[in-house]
Amino acid sequence: MKQIIVLGRGGQGAVTSSQVLAIAAFKDGKHSQAFPNFGVERMGAPVRSYARIDDKPITLREQVYEADYAIILDPTLTKGFTEKVNDLIIVNTNKKPEELGLNTKAKIKCVDITSVALKVIGKPFVNIAVLGAFSAITKEISLKGLEEALKQQMGNKKAVFEKNLAAIIEVYALAKK
Repeated sequence: MKQIIVLGRGGQGAVTSSQVLAIAAFKDGKHSQAFPNFGVERMGAPVRSYARIDDKPITLREQVYEADYAIILDPTLTKGFTEKVNDLIIVNTNKKPEELGLNTKAKIKCVDITSVALKVIGKPFVNIAVLGAFSAITKEISLKGLEEALKQQMGNKKAVFEKNLAAIIEVYALAKK
């Protein structure tokens, strides 16, 4: 089972990100779950959300204490980072991994998702675009699964769907470099 922590700030869409990730895994034929962990529940406050992906049914129903992957939507959340992550941390930043000062055994991949979001979506909405990086780097979910999950989540908001899908594809290509 792969466990994922998504860290963001209130209003950035960390919960939506973990939900779309879990739906994409399901669309790819895997078992998945997503759930939030709310604290003070205010705009700008740190938010933690989780996802799990497995090839067999997931019966575990608790917070993720040690993750395989972490997705950090806001680079300011790297300060004081104490999460236990074993494999990979994806950080939305234009900095280099060594500039972040993260004390972890996990590999760190920095991708400037905000720039892509501003260019493609017109706003700094990174929560969906970051899943393109997750797909490209981990291979845990496919682009096709992401497209189907996005379609399910966006419903009849065609313009929003198209912009987010374009951002996913561009971030996917950027993360592969």
